[in-house]
Amino acid sequence: MANTKDIRRRIKSIRNIGQLTKAMQMVAASKMRKAQNVALAGRPYSKLMNRVLVSLQQRTDSKLHPLLQVREVKKELVVVISTDKGLAGALNTNLLREAANFDPAKTSFVVSGRKARQFIARTRRDLLADFELKDAPSFAETKAIARFCIEKFLNGEVDKVSVLYSHFINTVTQKPVVRTLLPISSFELPQAPTEGATPQDSPDPMIGYLFEPTPEGVLDVMLPYYLHYQVFQMILDARASEHSARMVAMKNATDNAKQFIKDLTLEYNKMRQASITTELLEISTAQMAIGG
Repeated sequence: MANTKDIRRRIKSIRNIGQLTKAMQMVAASKMRKAQNVALAGRPYSKLMNRVLVSLQQRTDSKLHPLLQVREVKKELVVVISTDKGLAGALNTNLLREAANFDPAKTSFVVSGRKARQFIARTRRDLLADFELKDAPSFAETKAIARFCIEKFLNGEVDKVSVLYSHFINTVTQKPVVRTLLPISSFELPQAPTEGATPQDSPDPMIGYLFEPTPEGVLDVMLPYYLHYQVFQMILDARASEHSARMVAMKNATDNAKQFIKDLTLEYNKMRQASITTELLEISTAQMAIGG
């Protein structure tokens, strides 16, 4: 049975851990806000790009573009975006559980994040590339991942490219999501008609604009940029999910530490009270024996 000295030592140790988790919670909260702000700042650009792509689809035969061609899936490439560090609750566990559902015989992997790299190595799956990114990567840094995927698809080495990442829903909810990157389908180029109008009312969202030199030439340039931007947004989403999950995990750890300290303090006080009561009884017994 633990004595009061052991309990004091445990209280001190837990208090130190609680201070550490509290600091990590504050850092994660700050990083989460920055990641959310970056993701929100890109929405106007994304909306305008979608309008241009919808217009280009309607002015060209988009089915002839190699990035839009649907083939029989004999080999699939999956990009897994995980975290480099742990202490993020069940975020990586849920993500890698989804990665385990892919058929190893027909799937190759590209990873970004140390946790995904360790999983692929541990399960002996086919790893084609590992991209190391900073905590707040720039658009130029993430383009390398999209370029690698486009090259593999255009060369015919893979017939489908998917991205597995943690989708940020809110601060306490993150969900592993698999999105098809290639081939691009018309449904993945969302239309943006004016408010209150239907697509039939406004078939071309860029009426009055001319694309030079030709709509086909502009489409050839826009589709790779679309893919680059999609990968960039998914990485930002994964970063926001990581920092949110870590903030919640560290908050729970801090709260648990406080409750643990409270319980140990109560136990410590009970032991001290019992010790004092025992001493008083011994003194009283001795005094009665002497007096008798």
